[in-house]
Amino acid sequence: MIFDILTLFPDMFRGPFDESIIRRGQNKGLTEIRLHQIRDYAQDRHHTVDDSPYGGGAGMLMKPEPLASCIEAAKAINPSAIVLLTTPQGRLLNQSITRELSLHSGLIIVCGRYEGVDERIHLKYVDYEISIGDYVLSGGELAAMVLVDAVTRLIPGVLGSEESVQNDTLSNGLLKHPQYTRPPEFKELSVPDILLSGNHAEIAFWRRAQSIKRTFEKRPDLLKNAVLSEKEMLYLSSLDIADAV
Repeated sequence: MIFDILTLFPDMFRGPFDESIIRRGQNKGLTEIRLHQIRDYAQDRHHTVDDSPYGGGAGMLMKPEPLASCIEAAKAINPSAIVLLTTPQGRLLNQSITRELSLHSGLIIVCGRYEGVDERIHLKYVDYEISIGDYVLSGGELAAMVLVDAVTRLIPGVLGSEESVQNDTLSNGLLKHPQYTRPPEFKELSVPDILLSGNHAEIAFWRRAQSIKRTFEKRPDLLKNAVLSEKEMLYLSSLDIADAV
């Protein structure tokens, strides 16, 4: 997977992209990250990348010419890559979208700035618009970091364990079950007996039930799209009744 990141602030990525899972993917040769300074593609002597919007209004917009040239240069290097724009107007990023994006050979991620980008960039170049939440950041760089991290961990071989990816929170549409490690007693709180039983079938059943229960309590909106068996639906109904009582 090749990530081409188009930004006005490439130095923001130096630290985060040199650590942890993102660095591991690069060291293994499974990912490559290329940073492109949009300002380098401006044609005037001041390297202007923004201008005031037609019709008036507060703030500035990213000009279309340098951004278009930067996208075209990235596309020339990796023609099969798709173009993403980080914007509050985009699809809200979730695990399903992340998994879909991880199947592509390359992502060109445009980091928006100021009040946004000229609409003609949206119309001419952008394949996907992605948002990481219903709030506003100073620019798209942090969103791009989130996107790269989320996609990188899904690329086979990066984590070294496919089971780890499959068991991630939200990987099956549910929140993850409670987890414990040593010691068995901590501040008068004990590890559930089932986890110490050695009965893997019962442990798997308990974890699945706890995952459903936790999702019901914390993120009931996720249950609309979760795939549950008939037995699990009955269990969910019992939680609903208990809550109502």
